[in-house]
Amino acid sequence: MVTSKTIANGILRALAIITGILLLLFLLFKIQSVILFLFIALIVSMIGNPIVKFLEKRLKFNHIVAVIVTLVFFILLLAGFIMMFVPLIVSQGENLSLLDTARLETDLVDLTERLKSYFSDHNIDIESMVKQSDLSSKLNLNFIPNFINSLVSILGNVGVAIGSVIFITFFFLKDQKLFIINAKKILPNEHEDKILNSFRKINHLLSRYFIGLIGQVTILFICYLIVLLIFGVENAFIIAFITAILNIIPYIGPLIATVLVAVLTMLGHMDPESQGEMLSTTLYVLIGYTVAQIIDNNITTPLIFSNSVNSHPLEIFVVILASGFIFGVLGMIVAVPLYTIVKVVAKEFFPQNPIVKVLTRNI
Repeated sequence: MVTSKTIANGILRALAIITGILLLLFLLFKIQSVILFLFIALIVSMIGNPIVKFLEKRLKFNHIVAVIVTLVFFILLLAGFIMMFVPLIVSQGENLSLLDTARLETDLVDLTERLKSYFSDHNIDIESMVKQSDLSSKLNLNFIPNFINSLVSILGNVGVAIGSVIFITFFFLKDQKLFIINAKKILPNEHEDKILNSFRKINHLLSRYFIGLIGQVTILFICYLIVLLIFGVENAFIIAFITAILNIIPYIGPLIATVLVAVLTMLGHMDPESQGEMLSTTLYVLIGYTVAQIIDNNITTPLIFSNSVNSHPLEIFVVILASGFIFGVLGMIVAVPLYTIVKVVAKEFFPQNPIVKVLTRNI
């Protein structure tokens, strides 16, 4: 028989559970940066794990030495990526300096005179209106030091993030076996094998996925570089690399890369001698990029992704599209890894489910 005491206890229990969930969500929100660092470090360690194994088995490196060499390799790649932007920024600044500033100044003066003439013809005293509005007193230049402080803060946060990810990645690579041993002590005995098998399969499939992603970016980089070199675009290596990296964002990334390469190609033809070739060169580069993206979308991507995570290309397409509609760009980026995790866990815990059988037949 249900009594008032039972109902009261149920209400109190429900309130306690809701309060606990809210506190947990609040805690996760407060440490979201730490969770992000862990997630990035996990991805880096999955990419680095095959390199560590290669150094240990083929080159007979000690485990710790192999981990350190792998991390140094990643750090050098990151440093090279950052340094690539310096000549690009300098070069585009030089291109902008080639603009005919004298002509631009003449055009602005001419425009100002025309405006004054127009307002005078309509009996509008624009000068008195500007004085009455007192724009100078309303102009607040405090944004300059605020911007500098924000920039310094961002650079500091980026430095902390990079240092944290490197530190966490080191221990993910170094103590992987220790994590498994400790996990066995914590996990319930009835689900221990299933959870550990899921972890091994996820680690294997996602390592293949991220290596495949690097392969896809490399192929695109080569295609883009060939196109840019053929048409003599400045800083071809850097532009090809940046636009290839953008392809990590499914479907939207190639569009951003196309716009970016068009802008950079036009900026590279700002000098008077090559301005006549600006539009034609940009058009040829865009055609070359489009051909490279067609090859990538129809051949490279389906083959790499379907083989790396053992999923049908149509399956991958639907998952990415659905994630994009629900979670936006970030959802598109993490769609395939998360879907792979769900498939592996479902196969381990619900192997007899007919839907799971169909979706995980190749895992």
